[in-house]
Amino acid sequence: MSLQFLLTAFVVVLVPGTGVIYTLAIGLGQGARASAWAALGCTFGIVPHLLAATLGLAAVLHSSAVLFQAVKFAGVAYLLYLAWQAWKTDGTMSVSADKSGEPGWRVARRGALINILNPKLSLFFLALLPPFLSGRTETATAEMVGLGAVFMGLTFAVFLVYGAFASTARRWLLESETALRWMSRSFAAIFAALAARLAVERA
Repeated sequence: MSLQFLLTAFVVVLVPGTGVIYTLAIGLGQGARASAWAALGCTFGIVPHLLAATLGLAAVLHSSAVLFQAVKFAGVAYLLYLAWQAWKTDGTMSVSADKSGEPGWRVARRGALINILNPKLSLFFLALLPPFLSGRTETATAEMVGLGAVFMGLTFAVFLVYGAFASTARRWLLESETALRWMSRSFAAIFAALAARLAVERA
C-alpha cells in the first residue's frame, strides 16, 4: 500500500461531506457517545458501495438510468427528512440542552442510510481505488478489499475526531438557547442543500 493512497484517502475523508455533517450534528445534539455511533454508522454505510465497486456492480448502477434515479431520489428524500428533523424543536436531529440520548443503533442506522442512499459513492470508489492496484489480475479483488478496509478505517478515525470536537463545542452551546436554535436551523439548511445537490447529480 502506497503513501500516496493513504494521503489521498485521508484528504478525501477529511473534506466535509454528508457523513461529516451528520456526525457533527449528532455530536452537538447528543454528545460524544452518540457521535461515535454516528461515525460507525457512516463508516459501515460505505460497505455496499465498496462491494459494488469491487464486484463491478457500480457500472450496472450507473448504466441504468432508472436504477440510478431511484436510489438518488430515495437519498434526496432521506436528506430532506433529516433537514425536517433538525428544523423541528423536538426532532431527532435538533440541537437542544434537554435532549435525552437515543439508542446508539438508531444513530448508526441513520448514518449508514445516508451513505447507502448516495449512488455517487459507488462510482467514486470505482474511480478512486483502481489506480492504486498493482495491475495483477489474480490479486485485484483482494487489493480492492484491502484498500477499501483502509479507507473505512480512516473514515471512522477522522469522523471520531469530528464528533469529539462537536461534543466539546456542545458544552458552550448549552449555555445559549439562541445558539442551540441557530445550530439546528443551520443543520436543517445544510441537509436541504445537500439534498438539492444530490437531486441534480447525473450518473
